[in-house]
Amino acid sequence: MAEYLLFATERYALPILAPLAQALHASGQSVSAWFADGAAGASLPGVPDVGLKEALALRPRAVFSAANWVPPFIAGAKVQVFHGFNVQKRDSARGHFRVRGLFDLYCTQGPATTTPFRELAAREGHFAVAETGWPKLDPLFRDDGGLSAGMRVPAQGRPVILFGSTFTERLSAAPHLYDAIAADIARGDHYWLLTLHPKCAPELFERYRALAGAHARFIEPEQVMAAQRAADVLVSDTSSIVSEFIVQHKPVVTFRNRVPQPHMLDFDDATQLPAMLAQALHPAPALMAEIRRYADTIHPFRDGYSSERVIAATEDFLSGELGTLKRKPFGAWTRGLQIRRDLGYWGPAKR
Repeated sequence: MAEYLLFATERYALPILAPLAQALHASGQSVSAWFADGAAGASLPGVPDVGLKEALALRPRAVFSAANWVPPFIAGAKVQVFHGFNVQKRDSARGHFRVRGLFDLYCTQGPATTTPFRELAAREGHFAVAETGWPKLDPLFRDDGGLSAGMRVPAQGRPVILFGSTFTERLSAAPHLYDAIAADIARGDHYWLLTLHPKCAPELFERYRALAGAHARFIEPEQVMAAQRAADVLVSDTSSIVSEFIVQHKPVVTFRNRVPQPHMLDFDDATQLPAMLAQALHPAPALMAEIRRYADTIHPFRDGYSSERVIAATEDFLSGELGTLKRKPFGAWTRGLQIRRDLGYWGPAKR
């Protein structure tokens, strides 16, 4: 039985790694999780939590990271599974396509991600790329045990609207749309599922939690995938949840998106929310065509088996089927030193 390690630094990584853990267990493998920084204290059902010393002692076959970095001195292949889609919050050199020299394999979500990373791999030569789809989206396309259906029951036939917002203050819709959402909830024409990025301000959480009642429910981060499956329409901003939701071929209303695109219904005046919801609930054929086009570009997989493809790609990498890599660049060594300093570890690397 091989050992595998899941690594995360933020709580929002749990829904990304949970399907991967389930797939590893189903294939008879042993899996542990090391959750550091903002994810410290979090857990996944059936997955033992370990610390740095235990992670070193495990000598895992591979480390699956849903963070921007991974400790290079842990044993095993370092596999990047991403913590979100590329939603263009910042330029590519600092954002989604930044290569830090820490990973051996990038498991990409779809053509929009695969093509740039393969170009980078051809130039850099120190990592491989495999298009697998994103484990986080597996529950959207597989039986979730009735969780999403249960979320629709209180709606009693009304349209279900999901609200999700980024934590980035300059891009967040949460402060600006609160009054409009509260007014719509009070009218009761729609049933709302409300969620916020775990890093949003505590006072925003308090305000939105207080809206829960007969016409709304607050959704915790671990339940967001079921909420996406349950909802008919998403209201958001420049959050990765926009891309996650649209993969289902459902309409999205965005407030002041940083880079509005044809698959979105974007608006910049909170008083327009009712009109935007009406458009989204009765989408034009042209809009639906754009939604399908974009969804197929970012994540064409709709079978719910991306986790299994990640595992298969990792095994292909370990067996040498994805080619031979060059040595890691000097920058990776300096980043490794910084990670050692941050973690307080100066022992030997594990091979």
